[in-house]
Amino acid sequence: MELVMPDFRMIFEDHGSGLPLLLIHGFPLNRQIWRSQIEGLSESAHVIAPDLRGHGETPPTEGISSMDLLADDCLVVLDALGIDRPVVVCGLSMGGYVTLAFHRRHHDRAAGLILVSTRAGADSAEAKANRDRLASQVKDEGTQAAVSAMLPKMLSPKTYGSNPDLVKQVEEIMNRTSPEGIVAALMGMKERPDSTPFLDQISVPTLIIHGADDQIIPTGEAEIMHAAIKNSRLEIIPDAGHLPNMEQPMLFNHVVLDFLADL
Repeated sequence: MELVMPDFRMIFEDHGSGLPLLLIHGFPLNRQIWRSQIEGLSESAHVIAPDLRGHGETPPTEGISSMDLLADDCLVVLDALGIDRPVVVCGLSMGGYVTLAFHRRHHDRAAGLILVSTRAGADSAEAKANRDRLASQVKDEGTQAAVSAMLPKMLSPKTYGSNPDLVKQVEEIMNRTSPEGIVAALMGMKERPDSTPFLDQISVPTLIIHGADDQIIPTGEAEIMHAAIKNSRLEIIPDAGHLPNMEQPMLFNHVVLDFLADL
């Protein structure tokens, strides 16, 4: 589906009925990472999955894609669909940063949170320098610079050997991200605030999912969030890296359905 916004158009999936479940993809990806969830969860929930600015089929816009801006974009999609009841917000990696921003800014619209392969802390000085370096490379070389940097770390080491088709699929998804969208998102992540002090204020049920073999964000970050969020549950997915929803979709969906059933 397409939603025409004042300064751009946003493409999103809208399937199923029942409790709304908003799926927010990571960087530099798009809504296609949720294909197994759209197919597997839409019989039990109303699944909404947007392409964020500059990712997938949603065109880029000028300026920085801050996490607050992306969270507000997601709210506009919900409002356009007439969804006024609280929703479960699920975000992976950068999508997790957007999820935390969504709860900070629109906490009355969240019935629960699912934080996948993400962290609460802000970027370190080293991480900020790395984002600047990658942004410069993408400006010079295009999207392929980000693909070359990110693809070798996206999945479990086991997945690269056992599932080359999935590796190719992830590469194709990443290649659909515009250079402008990549740079805007890098700067937005670089400038995001530290959400750690805010974690103990989260009162809605929260599911934290992390791949045991994540090469980008260590499982310790998930444990930090689990310890700080009072009403939270932690699930470590075996034989999965940064994309447990794609590497172990059946197990991932099972964990999510259990969480939704409890709500």
